[in-house]
Amino acid sequence: MNIPMLDEEEFAIARNLYERGFHNYKVVRSRELVFKELLDYYKNTTGFDETEPNAIIHHRRAQYGPICEKCGKPYRTPRASFCAACGNKRNLQE
Repeated sequence: MNIPMLDEEEFAIARNLYERGFHNYKVVRSRELVFKELLDYYKNTTGFDETEPNAIIHHRRAQYGPICEKCGKPYRTPRASFCAACGNKRNLQE
């Protein structure tokens, strides 16, 4: 399953909603309510119904490298020299 990733503009909004959730938790004390705005934003933006607010912070496209030419999965980091999924060696000279 491919998890939808957020671009930098979308991620900035999600991060602000995530941080707001922690500030509101002191008042509301309900995890479901404080992160509802974040979860709703992610679903409206990506169409994916994520249930774990912490996971959304890891759905940032910039954290990963480009798509592997061989298997189509992203490299684990922007500087990765090989694909962890299929072992394809990446040409970093480009």
